[in-house]
Amino acid sequence: MAQAVRQQTQQQPAHRRITLNTDGQPHPLENTLVAVTVTLGLVAFVTAFFDSLHLVSSWAGLAGILTGAYGQYRSATTAERYALIIGLGLAGIGFYLGMAHGGLFGGVVG
Repeated sequence: MAQAVRQQTQQQPAHRRITLNTDGQPHPLENTLVAVTVTLGLVAFVTAFFDSLHLVSSWAGLAGILTGAYGQYRSATTAERYALIIGLGLAGIGFYLGMAHGGLFGGVVG
């Protein structure tokens, strides 16, 4: 019962780091999927606001949705899932706006 008597002290770390590996284990594949999904989501979201870039927007959005879905399947921590949801949302918006502006093959095929 020594633990009941012992006084609990918490030491704050000298610096706080933002990390996706909140469980202390390295996850290189999962972290790469997060980075790719967020990057593709940002590209798709930004290019979706330009009608002439619908090919970039729709393809980047589709790739972001697919990598984000696989990343959700493989994710190990809540921080990874949170970042993946942000990337998936951006990719989805970019994909659907790109599809509305001309689609995956609009003007190139046919």
